[in-house]
Amino acid sequence: MDLPAGVEITGPLGDRYDEILSRRALELVALLHRELGARREELLGHRGERIKQLSEGGTLDFLEETKAVREDDSWRVADPAPGLVDRRVEITGPTDRKMTINALNSGAKVWLADQEDANTPLWENVVEGPLNLLDAVKGELTFDDPKSGKHYEVTAEEQPTIVVRPRGWHLPEKHILVDGERTAGGLVDFALYLTACGQLQLDRGSGPYFYLPKMESHREARLWNDAFVLGQEFLGIARGTIRATVLIETYPAAFEMEEILYELREHSAGLNAGRWDYMFSVIKSFRSRGRDFLLPDRNSVTMTVPFMRAYTELLVRTCHKRGAHAIGGMAAFIPSKDPQVNEVAFAKLTDDKTREAGDGFDGSWVAHPGMVEACRDAFDKVLGDKPNQRHRLREDVQVTAAQLLDVKSTPGAITEAGLRSNISVGIQYLESWLRGAGAAGINNLMEDAATAEISRSQVWQWLHNDIELEGGQRVTRELVERLIEEEMAKIGERTDTSGGHWAEARDTFTELSLAEEYADFLTLPAYERMP
Repeated sequence: MDLPAGVEITGPLGDRYDEILSRRALELVALLHRELGARREELLGHRGERIKQLSEGGTLDFLEETKAVREDDSWRVADPAPGLVDRRVEITGPTDRKMTINALNSGAKVWLADQEDANTPLWENVVEGPLNLLDAVKGELTFDDPKSGKHYEVTAEEQPTIVVRPRGWHLPEKHILVDGERTAGGLVDFALYLTACGQLQLDRGSGPYFYLPKMESHREARLWNDAFVLGQEFLGIARGTIRATVLIETYPAAFEMEEILYELREHSAGLNAGRWDYMFSVIKSFRSRGRDFLLPDRNSVTMTVPFMRAYTELLVRTCHKRGAHAIGGMAAFIPSKDPQVNEVAFAKLTDDKTREAGDGFDGSWVAHPGMVEACRDAFDKVLGDKPNQRHRLREDVQVTAAQLLDVKSTPGAITEAGLRSNISVGIQYLESWLRGAGAAGINNLMEDAATAEISRSQVWQWLHNDIELEGGQRVTRELVERLIEEEMAKIGERTDTSGGHWAEARDTFTELSLAEEYADFLTLPAYERMP
């Protein structure tokens, strides 16, 4: 390969990899790393400082130093870009060939092409995901399943707008080095897609659009904005062409929504309520603060509990105040062969999406094509022929910091069944992740990395805060170890656990759940176990 000076690729090169790992793309990766890498490391260090402050009794609040931004009613984000005006139903999923085709045929308005939580950072996925997107944009994507013999191709006349989710700031890319240093996974994902598909998308009347995950501050949003400016200038694309929707899925970011929109305003496409990672971040941020920040069984924490309700109401109010789209949370249900299971799942989905549409959201997420119609129907009843409801300013909403922090009012119990579920689902998902599948169907839900993060975090929190389960049994190291063995035995009754990555998954989950020091992300140590 014709590599730029200082760039090294340590991963194997497969068929057509040169179309994505072009010299131009790698030049952009190098530019972004050299210009922004040190700031990224600095901002990640600030995250650690904040956690230390919270563990010592500090709290979260709206920032005094950015009060002028919040109180200035004059600014707005950019008008919606082509393909991002009507977003009433969005589907999410990884970028392998089969899932890409299914998403493009789903009937959704937008597809979140996921290089993050529904994906795993195997080297093959890092390169072949953008390659599949390139084929999709060019209209050349097909897939013949070697297992079933089934042929897949894109047949929908109206296809969803592609919005790529790169990895979060915390994740490195160990297979592309610049000046001997690992690069940022998110900047790699951004550069590879933008270089391969950016101009092609513009030629189609669309554009290079992104979903930005796991940010914790407006300063991290500013870093992304600077990356967009650099990328556009490097490739000769007009400034403001790139658009990005930010997932508000960390606790600190909920207190900086307006500032995040402000930093990205010329590139902003709105905010999304990333509900599952938000719960994970609540636990992570206040993990050592006792019962005031203790969540019950994760399946009992609904979107209507006080602290979650405050967060989603504030998100809609913030977005519409600034002319931005507000996109609702994930419905993880997947259709079952059991009619009774389906009836319950569709009823829950309809209730969830009806509430979101009524609250003013402009659209929402589903994880499976079979759920697109139900989500669309719920929003159709509110939107009618209107593409969105950004005009609903929700000036009735006044959310305080205390309401966002009111975790202790969450109803529900901590049970042995909940503990067992966390262990079982967490291990099953990790096994899938380690073998390269980031979206896993478990118990009729499409799970991604957020599931495993919540699962292991709750086990850690319950263990380290001296919690008694409903019924009086105390959560101890010995109990967790016993339940891990029992749940592994149950999994072994349904599937062969002698192969695959089951031992690594069990060991990783055990280490993270029982460790004295809490690991910020399970994907970091798990990534080191990958080739």
